[in-house]
Amino acid sequence: MDPDPAATWPLAGAPDDRLTARDFARLSDFIRAESGIRLPDAKTTMLEGRLRRRVRVTGHTTLADYCATLFERGGLAAEREHLLNAVTTNKIDFFREPRHFDYLQAEVLPRLRDSGVGRIRAWSAGCSTGAEPYTLAMLLDSFALDHGGPDYGILATDLDTEVLAVARRGVFPSAQLDPVPPLLRQRYLRRAVDGARDELRIAPELRAAIGFAPLNLIDDHYPVGAPMHLIFCRNVLIYFERDTQCAVVRRLAGCLAPGGLLFLGHSESIAGLDLPLVSVSGTVFARA
Repeated sequence: MDPDPAATWPLAGAPDDRLTARDFARLSDFIRAESGIRLPDAKTTMLEGRLRRRVRVTGHTTLADYCATLFERGGLAAEREHLLNAVTTNKIDFFREPRHFDYLQAEVLPRLRDSGVGRIRAWSAGCSTGAEPYTLAMLLDSFALDHGGPDYGILATDLDTEVLAVARRGVFPSAQLDPVPPLLRQRYLRRAVDGARDELRIAPELRAAIGFAPLNLIDDHYPVGAPMHLIFCRNVLIYFERDTQCAVVRRLAGCLAPGGLLFLGHSESIAGLDLPLVSVSGTVFARA
C-alpha cells in the first residue's frame, strides 16, 4: 500500500525544515531595512529556530509556506512586529559590565549632585527584559536615599514588544538576581506573589520610576523628551553596520544634555567616527 502522503510532510516547526537561500535573503533584507540588524548567512540556523514558533502559531506547515504568506500573499505587514521580536537578542544580566556601575556610583552621581541637578534623566536604550534599567534604578534610588537626592526618572526602550511586557511586570527568577548586592537586595527585592515559584519582584517604587516604551533606533527621531544626563546603549551597536552605528550614536548624542554621558558596551567602538563625543572612561563618552 502506498504511504499516506501527509505522513511525509514536514511537521510544522520541525528542526529539519530549512529556509531556502532566497527566503533567507528576503527575510534578512526586510529585517535590516526595518531594524538595522544585520543577519549574515551564518545566522541562517538561528533565524530558522526563532521562526519555527511563528510557523506553528500561525498554522503554517513549513518555513517555505510561512515565507510565501509573507512575501507573496500580502502577510508581511501583519507579521512585522513578530518578525522583529524574533530576531532581537535579549541578554538579561543584572549589573552586567559592572565597571560602568562602579564609575556611575563613584564619579558620576556625586558630580551630578554637586552640580545642582535636581532630577537625573536616564535612558536605557535596548533594555530587553529590564535588567539594565532596574539596575540603574537601584543605584539612583539608593544614592538619593543616602544623600538626600537628586530625584530621578528612567526611560527604558526596546524594539521587542514582548520583552517590554516582561520588563514592566518586574518579576524575575531568583537566580537571575544573584548579582544584586545584599543591601540593594534588602531594599528593592520582594518575594513574588506566587510563593510556589522561585521568583522575586522589583519593589513598586522602582517600577514606578521607569517608563517602558517601544522605540526603533533606526528611526530618524527619538521622541524621548528633555535632554538626558545618562544614556545606556550597550551591546546594541554590534548588530548594526558601520554607517548605521554612526547614525544611531549621532542621534543618541543629540539626546544628551551638555556634558551628559553615553555608555556603550565593552566590545563596542566609535573610534574614527565624527561625533560630538569625547571619551571619559573606557566605553563612556561625554557630549562635548
